[in-house]
Order: sequence, then C-alpha cells, then structure tokens
Amino acid sequence: MNSLSQIGVIGLGVMGKSLALNLAEKGITVSVFNRHLPGSEENIAVNFVTEQSTKGTMCGYDDLKAFVNSLENPKKILLMIQAGSAVDQQLTQLVPLLDKDDIIIDGGNSFYKDTNKRTKQLNEAGIYFIGAGISGGEEGARKGPSIMPGGNKDAYEKISHYLELIAAKDKQGTPCISYIGNEGAGHFVKMVHNGIEYAEMQILTEVYFLLRYYSHYPPEKIADLFTQWQQEGLNSYLLEITITILRKKEDGVLLLDKILDKAAQKGTGGWSTTAAMDLGVPFSTVSEAVMARALSSIKSYRQQVSATYNNHSETNSISRDPHSDKIKNAYKAARIINHETGFHLLKEASAQYQWDLNLSEIARLWTNGCIIRSELMEQIANIFLSENSIILAPSFIKEIKDAQNDFTYIVSQGLTNNIALPVLSSALNYYLGLKTLNSGANLIQAQRDYFGAHTYQRIDNHDKYFHTQWNN
Repeated sequence: MNSLSQIGVIGLGVMGKSLALNLAEKGITVSVFNRHLPGSEENIAVNFVTEQSTKGTMCGYDDLKAFVNSLENPKKILLMIQAGSAVDQQLTQLVPLLDKDDIIIDGGNSFYKDTNKRTKQLNEAGIYFIGAGISGGEEGARKGPSIMPGGNKDAYEKISHYLELIAAKDKQGTPCISYIGNEGAGHFVKMVHNGIEYAEMQILTEVYFLLRYYSHYPPEKIADLFTQWQQEGLNSYLLEITITILRKKEDGVLLLDKILDKAAQKGTGGWSTTAAMDLGVPFSTVSEAVMARALSSIKSYRQQVSATYNNHSETNSISRDPHSDKIKNAYKAARIINHETGFHLLKEASAQYQWDLNLSEIARLWTNGCIIRSELMEQIANIFLSENSIILAPSFIKEIKDAQNDFTYIVSQGLTNNIALPVLSSALNYYLGLKTLNSGANLIQAQRDYFGAHTYQRIDNHDKYFHTQWNN
C-alpha cells in the first residue's frame, strides 16, 4: 500500500480545514500543514488530524519539508492562506522543496494579476501554478463548493479528479467546477463573482430597508414576504439566509437590531471595480455596493452628520401604501441588471485577455455551492447557451419592461422619503443610460476638445477625428 498522500493542504484556517475534511471523506489521502509559531500557533496540524481521526486518512505536519516529502509525485499542494504577500512568502519557502512538474493550487482570493505573475514565475522553475477561485464559505468548502480553476490546462487535468470529487453538484449531478482559462482567469472569475455578491447583498439590504422603514413592515412580516418571493421565482441563497436572519432573536429581541451598521469588506469587490475601470466597462451596481460599505464604516462621522441634518420632529409612523409588489418588481429588475453588468465584464475581459471564457459554463458553476447561487443564475446559464447578452435575452426583456414603471416609482419614492438606495438607483440609471440612444456624452467630448484638444468623432463621419478652435 502506498503510504504517501495524494494531495497536500497548506493553511488550516476555516476554509483549509473544511476542504481537507471534504477531501478525506471522499477517500483521498491528505497531508496537512500549518505554520508553527511558539505561543500562538502550535501543533495546529497534528491536533486537527487527531481531532478528526474518524473522518478519513490525514497526516499533520508543522515542518514544511516533512510535509512535502509525505506527498506522492507529482506533488499536488493546495494553498489555503491569506491572499497577498503571505502567498509569496509561502511560495518562497515551498518552491525550493519541489520538483519539476509539481503542481501548486492557490485556492484563496488572490488578485488575478498576482496570479498571472506567479504563474509565469513558477513556470520558469518548471512548476505548475493553478489559481482556483473557491466559493461557498465554510459550509460550501465542507459540503461542496463552486470551484473556478485557471492556469495550465494540462496541469488542471492532473488535479481535476480531486477537485471534482469535492465540488458541489448542479441539478443534473455535474460537478460545479470547470477549467476557466489561462493564468489568472480563474481568480478573475471568482473576483467578479464576489463583486456580483456585494451588489446582491446591498440590493437585498435596500429592499429590506424600504419594507421596514417605508412600508413599515415588522421584520417577521418581511421574512414572510421573502418566503413568498422564494416560491415566485426569486429564490436564492442570499434570500434564504436573510429570512433566517430576520427571524433570529436573542433574549426575545431581534438580533439584527443589536448589530452595529458598519459593513466590513476584504477587498475583492473593490478589485472587481478596479478591473472594470481598467477594461473600460460600466460596473456601477458593484462600485456603488463597495462605496455603500465604505460609507457605512464611517459610523462616527455619520452620527455627526445625522445630528446636523435630520429633523428630529419628523417621524416614521406616517401611514403609506406598502407597495410590496412594486418593491418586488424593483428587486427583480435590479438583480437582472446587476448580473448583466457582471457578465458583461467577464465578456470584455475574455476578449481583451484572450481567455475564451464560456459564460454559460461559468453561470452553471454558480448554480450551486457558491454564495450567489439562485434560480436567476440557472436561467442565465441556459440563456448563454444561445444568447450573448442578459439584457437582450427575450425573457429578460419582458421582465425588465414589465418592471420598469414600478422600479422607477420605488426608487423615486425611496429618495423622496430620504432613504438612500445607492445600488437600486445605480441599476436603474445603468438601464436608462443603456437604452438612451442619444446621450449627453457629446457635450463631454466637446468639453474635452475645448480644454485639451482631445478631438471628437462626428455623427456624419465615425472614421475620422476632428478638433475645433472653440473660442474663435
């Protein structure tokens, strides 16, 4: 019997532990490594293996060389450590211990340009580097995540069996994993996933806020309404967990009302916004979601501004038509538009980086195991089999047209009643701007030409650039 492990996992945080257990329970022999820091991180790997001894065959190490020597050739190592300099530091220690054709899989949320750089550097050393986006959080990692690997395709084929075993399955039983493309394509796709996720969370937050403070629904009634929406084609993982949150009480009081309204972020939403700017792609729903979190984080400043500008004689007890059906339609339209922006970014990145991304397959990967799984994503996976645009797909054209009046009304009513709706309004503006045949951008081009001689194109001649002496 071969005593060497089939795969190794470096980094035993929540995700690393969950993925190691997932692998072991699928019959894969696993070696795990965690750094040893006296007084803070001691015997992490050994203790983990001891505690989980009934879950499968695992061996724990806090010596990196011993860990590497425990693996069969070619060595396959999954990194589950914090993105950024920690990955480079780990690679500096790890690469000298490896042989030609060994494979390193970075399963963290690394920036795709860092993955591009690491892929090239390790290729020069004869070592394959796979940047694999992994979505689903702790539960997904343990029970089946959505996995988006990029890098050398031949190297992917050598590790695909292991990743397919642990991935979530779609409704047809196919693993939610597929080769994405060269270099950092996998991490790019995961980054866009996270951007869509940011906006989906913010849209749902704005809808909740409208229902509670405009329509004056108590949280339990909002949970009931969301449960009804689940049965009406709007089911998603984020809606499911929101229903649970709206019903969770602590000492008889809604726990949500005890949580400080300062939203944190780890950077992937901002990365996706930066990537969209680099590629010249409109990405307003996600960028506004990122800024909404940033605005929420300056709580003390918001308290000062609120005390200065709010009229404390006003009350939220005014009776209004709840408009729950209109809010539902606004929610539906905003989500379609948010996904449109995300997949449009993927399409443009695929063209500019020559990744040949399969948008239908990417959507299929996101139908289970990941945070943005939903009935909408299942529709999108099918639509991209024959269409190349979400917003121009016949079924979505009808949905958006049917929702447009309600969408506009709800955004206007929210703003009129001093309720900030950054992502709902940005989704509406994106849609209105996209369908405006002749916009005011011609004035911008005239202004640019006036002060900077940047030139402009004419309606009657698209192929030539003109400059005017405007002050003559």
